[in-house]
Amino acid sequence: MLSRQYVREHPDEVRAALEKKGVDADLDRILAVDEEWRELKARGDELRHERNEVSSTIGELKQAGDDEAAEDAIERSQQLKAELEDVEARADELEAELERKLLTLPMVPHEDVPVGADETENVERRRELFDDLRDLPDEVVPHYDLGEDLDVLDFDRGAKVAGGGFYFAKGEGARLEHALVQFMLDVHREQGYEDVFPPIPVNSKAMEGTGQFPKFVEDAYRIGGDNDADYDDDDLWLLPTAEVPVTNMYREEILLSDDLPIKHQAYTPNFRREAGEHGTETRGIVRVHQFNKVEMVNFVEPDESYERFEALVDEAEEVLRRLELPYRILEMCTGDLGFTQAKKYDIEVWAPADDMDDGPELGGRWLEVSSVSNFEDFQARRAGIRYRPERHESAEYVHTLNGSGLAIPRVVVAILEYYQNEDGTVDVPEALQPYMGGTEVIEGSPKVGESALGAGERE
Repeated sequence: MLSRQYVREHPDEVRAALEKKGVDADLDRILAVDEEWRELKARGDELRHERNEVSSTIGELKQAGDDEAAEDAIERSQQLKAELEDVEARADELEAELERKLLTLPMVPHEDVPVGADETENVERRRELFDDLRDLPDEVVPHYDLGEDLDVLDFDRGAKVAGGGFYFAKGEGARLEHALVQFMLDVHREQGYEDVFPPIPVNSKAMEGTGQFPKFVEDAYRIGGDNDADYDDDDLWLLPTAEVPVTNMYREEILLSDDLPIKHQAYTPNFRREAGEHGTETRGIVRVHQFNKVEMVNFVEPDESYERFEALVDEAEEVLRRLELPYRILEMCTGDLGFTQAKKYDIEVWAPADDMDDGPELGGRWLEVSSVSNFEDFQARRAGIRYRPERHESAEYVHTLNGSGLAIPRVVVAILEYYQNEDGTVDVPEALQPYMGGTEVIEGSPKVGESALGAGERE
């Protein structure tokens, strides 16, 4: 969250951030509440000071035998106490309101972020592995058709047991997902990451700490409760990303400068309703409600965060370089920058099957597989994560960063489409073959049950 002092001293910058990010928040009310709260705090200090002075005279007046003056002083002290209680109660109400409303303000974009209205004005920084593509079939089969043909993806049975947006990965498809998870974890261990396997349920304070709540509560899966109900009634949610539990590991803690940087990685299943994305993607596994992902989370000193940001981008890219999948780097403009981010790059892999409006000149489409973000101290303020530059110095807020390394289903899409052959099989990227027991080609397996039979055979 933004600090009260920053909002108070830089209202124009905050107002500009609201406009650039398209966030609707009542900044005027926040400023008014802050002003009234500060006035009440000042009035409270005056009342306490006066009451202390009056109280100190009561004994002196009694000792001097001036009982009438002492009674007046006692009465005045009681009046001051009552007024102080009213002032403090009102100040507490305003402070609670101020804390709630500060949570609605987005992070101010870094000054280098390109200004733009929406995703159409994001800036492509570079493309990698795109100038020397492998030979592709004359017609690349979309992953959702190929996955069913090979019987490595099963959408109908996924919908049967969990509803739309869920799927079964089967046989070599399941092995491919497991292989990708282990491969990514190994790559990031080489880069100095420490493994964390976090809880899958998280509480609302954790969701609030990383910025998912209150803004994105409609996208979350609540465990046994109504999303509109009071969080305290049943305060557990399925995590939308490992960013939430891993960042909140250090909530309300003070770290030491010797601890930093901290680099954690975590594999988790992730759950999102994608409430605002209906109709965006109806076929396949590009947009699903449950998906696997390896997440990298960094905690760093403020003066190192942008150097670490660029390094984090490179660490996420390394997975695609080793898989030899063509990809590009996009810098988000202000209008497509997330609520919590000061700066963000997306890494998008090329999937050649479906022609999309934003695809490259060779056809196909770009799929986001990683968002690498610098939150500066925005999440740390919400979660109370600080560090001491020196042990004798005051604690300051750390900077947090994260990036997916990577989102598994979309990498599976890219592999099934980019590595497919004319005969409908799929080559396994060389880097993954050791993780699949030496398997070099995904050939699929026969379907089971009557649904696999032709109409004549069923009769």
